[in-house]
Amino acid sequence: MTFSLTILGSSSALPTSERTVTAHVLNVHERFFLIDCGEGTQMQLRRYRIRFAKIHNIFISHLHGDHFYGLFGLISSLNLMGRKVPLNIYGPPGLDKYLDLHFSASTVQLDYPLVFNSLDMEKAAKVYEDDKLMVESFPLDHKIECCGFIFREKVGERRIKKEAVKELSPGIKDILEIKRGGDFTDRDGKHWKNEELTDPPRSTRSYAYCSDTRYNEAILPFIKNVDLLYHEATYMDEMRQRALKTGHSTAGEAGKIAASADAGILVIGHFSSRYKKLEPLLNEARLQFPDTVLAEDGLEIDIQLTPEG
Repeated sequence: MTFSLTILGSSSALPTSERTVTAHVLNVHERFFLIDCGEGTQMQLRRYRIRFAKIHNIFISHLHGDHFYGLFGLISSLNLMGRKVPLNIYGPPGLDKYLDLHFSASTVQLDYPLVFNSLDMEKAAKVYEDDKLMVESFPLDHKIECCGFIFREKVGERRIKKEAVKELSPGIKDILEIKRGGDFTDRDGKHWKNEELTDPPRSTRSYAYCSDTRYNEAILPFIKNVDLLYHEATYMDEMRQRALKTGHSTAGEAGKIAASADAGILVIGHFSSRYKKLEPLLNEARLQFPDTVLAEDGLEIDIQLTPEG
């Protein structure tokens, strides 16, 4: 069961020759979620061979161009490809007006439903749910209203032991009931408790996306114990005052947040274009949190189930 992140873009406001601006794709059980959509996102989707048609939900953190200017081209391309199924966009209030103005001015008529879901930018809220996953938004501390997202797998059913099926031969209805936590009585009238027949559900996995934000310990309750944490690291620590003024974080600050959150892995990104080499930022973050990696374009991280799962 897949739970993997692909980095499509890792630069901040200005793209470079090696780094495009922010966009991530999270694959949860072959359901693809696009998180932010900076300029050039559709080209990166092609480059890393992610099928456009698999994307049904797009989450936009805030209304700075490097996080949503790619939406217009992607939406239009999906139309040209013959899309018919709905596309859901979750974004800040006002994003719908940008979209309406663009398609009104260009006289483009979409042949599929574009469904806009306005986010509450001031408090945490559940924004998406299906049978496998729940997504919540939570406020960040940027120059304008901005939110992060956390994606959590749902706890599954208990797993019936193969030897129990082989020995007791329960029917299909019995197996379904056992998975839901029920006990079982065999043909000889013996009663079996559920714990004797099953193993616990598989472990669940989680991914937190902390887009543009100052160092902000208020987010810790939302991201505590997350398996994979993305946190912006626009600057190095020597530029802490500029980070504070512009609503951003340093690499060291991202590392401190990950350590305080007891995260599994930290991915830092949203690098200022002033940095040609990123190893110094990585080293700063690792001083605070050793399990840190760089969000380089094309990076794929697969979060595995724990061995007992």
